[in-house]
Amino acid sequence: MKQIAAIAFLLAAWNLPGKNSANPVVVHEWGTFTSVAGVDGKSLKWAPLAGQADLPCFVYTTQRIQPKGATWGLVRMETPVLYFYAQQPATISVNVDFPQGTITEWYPRSNAPDNLKVIPRSMKWNDIEVLPQAQLTFPTGKGGSHYYAARATDSAPLRIGDQQEKLIFYRGVGNFEVPLRPRITAEGKLEIRNTGFEALPLAIAFESQGGKVGYHVLHDLRETVTLDVPELTGDVATLQQKLATELIGLGLYPKEAAAMIATWRDSWFEEGMRVFYVMPRAQVDSILPLKTTPEASSVARVFVGRVEVLSPRMRQTLTTAVTTGDSQKLVRIGRFLQAFEPQLATTQNMKVFLPSAEQAILARWGSTACVE
Repeated sequence: MKQIAAIAFLLAAWNLPGKNSANPVVVHEWGTFTSVAGVDGKSLKWAPLAGQADLPCFVYTTQRIQPKGATWGLVRMETPVLYFYAQQPATISVNVDFPQGTITEWYPRSNAPDNLKVIPRSMKWNDIEVLPQAQLTFPTGKGGSHYYAARATDSAPLRIGDQQEKLIFYRGVGNFEVPLRPRITAEGKLEIRNTGFEALPLAIAFESQGGKVGYHVLHDLRETVTLDVPELTGDVATLQQKLATELIGLGLYPKEAAAMIATWRDSWFEEGMRVFYVMPRAQVDSILPLKTTPEASSVARVFVGRVEVLSPRMRQTLTTAVTTGDSQKLVRIGRFLQAFEPQLATTQNMKVFLPSAEQAILARWGSTACVE
């Protein structure tokens, strides 16, 4: 009898929701953390929500984030998306906490009311129907948006209430120190310091100026490295291929890696210098705790950090634009200009001209809430 009872117990345990479920759900997530480095490498306060409108109007948003440029923080949490995979239809709930930040945009509808006026630090999507092989219609807008590129995967269609989507999307603003401090040394070198407790699996120092690009790829970054500023002899296509391979090696499916790069291609490789890095999974889970009910059979989370750096080339570009009154050039620099201003305001002309350029940036990029 004891042997039969033991077998019965093992069979029951085998069928519990989670890793041993007869109908498991696999969850994959990617997202980005964007910050701006000061002269010492530490993150600067900036306006993370300032930027050209890039979300369709069906996406939910809090009423307190307007005007965009008025919300300041250390980190912009950009476009985390959750994908779900299953062999058979399943139902799952997801809860995301952001204790050091606030969630500002999301889709589909969550537990937050449609007329939300208080920016939440957590969000829950209840009773998500995971419907593999289903042919569902997803919402669209009239204009283009990077949002749609994230749908180009083999993940299962989802239904939450009366809304249908290929993924769960959310975005926010954080106030936490990222584990990377890049800075330009007095000798004009690029110093990259890992301030976290774990090695960073991947870091890429990248610069684009005048249509030319250069980059250095680093693996297993544990402490501090000092590099020459990248020579502008590379090409973006090769870097994208390398990055896709790295993202797949870190746990994303090939189409997920391609969707992530397609979503951020224009922004990641725009003019300027930045250091990309992959945040260790344990730190992602600490900053952004994720819970699935019932427990997913497996969860992959790959977050790429991006730290903007004022390079010697960009400093010269901005200085020339200010001294010659080239406001169009400054507006193209966009959302990072406010953060770089203290590092540039060394002449009276800069002090006078930069504020007017900032107003032009906010007028162009900070007033549109969404893409119709």
